[in-house]
Amino acid sequence: MPKISVRGFEMPASPIRKLAPLANAAKQRGIHVYHLNIGQPDLPTPPAAINAIRNIDRTILEYSPSQGYLSYRQKLVSYYAKYNIDVTPDDIIITSGGSEAVLFAFLSCLNPGDEIIVPEPAYANYMAFAISAGAVIRTVTTTIEEGFSLPKVEKFEELINERTRAILICNPNNPTGYLYTRREMNQIRDLVKKYDLYLFSDEVYREFIYTGSPYISACHLEGIEQNVVLIDSVSKRYSECGIRIGALITKNEEVRKAVMKFCQARLSPPLIGQIAAEASLDEGEEYSREVYDEYVERRKCLIDGLNRIPGVYSPIPMGAFYTVAKLPVEDAEDFCAWCLRDFNYEGETVMMAPAAGFYTTPGLGRNEVRLAYVLKKPDLMRALFVLSKALEAYPGRKD
Repeated sequence: MPKISVRGFEMPASPIRKLAPLANAAKQRGIHVYHLNIGQPDLPTPPAAINAIRNIDRTILEYSPSQGYLSYRQKLVSYYAKYNIDVTPDDIIITSGGSEAVLFAFLSCLNPGDEIIVPEPAYANYMAFAISAGAVIRTVTTTIEEGFSLPKVEKFEELINERTRAILICNPNNPTGYLYTRREMNQIRDLVKKYDLYLFSDEVYREFIYTGSPYISACHLEGIEQNVVLIDSVSKRYSECGIRIGALITKNEEVRKAVMKFCQARLSPPLIGQIAAEASLDEGEEYSREVYDEYVERRKCLIDGLNRIPGVYSPIPMGAFYTVAKLPVEDAEDFCAWCLRDFNYEGETVMMAPAAGFYTTPGLGRNEVRLAYVLKKPDLMRALFVLSKALEAYPGRKD
C-alpha cells in the first residue's frame, strides 16, 4: 500500500478538536457536554449580516475577484482607521478566513527549510501551516508563572541564524489571552529591523482588550512597514466563524504580488461571506459594546471561578476570550479524555483543550488546559462546578 507524505505524517492533530470523538460519544450516551475547548462564540452574529444574506438579490452567485470585492476593502480602510492603522484598499487582500491568510503569508515569504520564531504556547494551527509550507517553527517559551510575558531579547537572538526569516505573534494572544506591551512590541520591532525579518502579526482579537493598556498593532511600529504582514478575520469579532472571511494586509508590494498568485490559484474568497462581512461593518457601535461587555463579565466569572478551585491557577487574561489554566494533574490530556469518556456529574461533563498541543517543546504544558469563555455566565458557572467535581473524582489527581 502506498505511504502517505512526510507532511501528512508530521501534520499535528488539533488539540482543539482531537477529543471530539469522545465528546460525541458522551453526547450519544445522553451526557451534556460544556464546550470550553473551542473559540466558537455563542453571541449573535450582527443582524445586518444576517439580513444581507437573507436579502441577496443576485440571480447568479458568481466568482468574486481573487483579491476580494473592492467595496468591502474600501469599507475596511475606514474600519482600520479607527485603530490608527493606515492602509489603502490595495494593501488589503481578502482571504478564506484568517487561516488562509497565514498559509498564504508563509507560502509567499518562506522557502522550505526557512525558520519562523514563535512565542509558545501558540495557536496550534500555526504549526500545521508551517508544515504545509515546508517551514520550521522555532519557539521561545513563555510561562504561566510569568503571566506569559515575552522573555528577554537574548532568548530570541539565541534562535536567530541564517535560516531565520520571520517572527510570528498573535496579539492579543490565543491561547493565553496575553496582550503585548509597548516595550515588548518595540523589542520585536528592533529584532525585525536588525535582522531584516518578516513580522507576521495575527490580530484577530483586537476588539477584545480588557485592560487600560493600549493595543499596539504591528502596523503601528515605525521603520518596519515593508516587513509587516497583518493577519485578520471577522470570525471572532462578529461571531462569523462559518463564513470564512479573513484578510492579509501588507504595505509590501512584492509580498502582495506573490500572495495574489496563490489567491488566483484558489480562484476567489467566499462570495456570500464577503456580503455578510461587508454588511457587518454597517452595524452600530451598540453591537460591539454589548459583545465586549459580555466578554468582560464572562472573563471575571471564569477566572474567579477557576482560581477558587483547589489546586487550579489561571493568570488574568488581558485580551481575546481564552485563558490557560494549570490543573492539579500530571497529564491534562488524559484528564480531558477521562472527563469525556469516564466521568459525569448529574449527567454533565466538560470539554477542554489540552494545552500541550499549543506548545512545540515536548513536555511543556502537560498539566495545563486552554479554556474559552464563550458560554453564557450560568453555563460557565455550572461548567466550573462540574470541573471541580471532576478534579475531586479524577484518580490521577496530583496535590
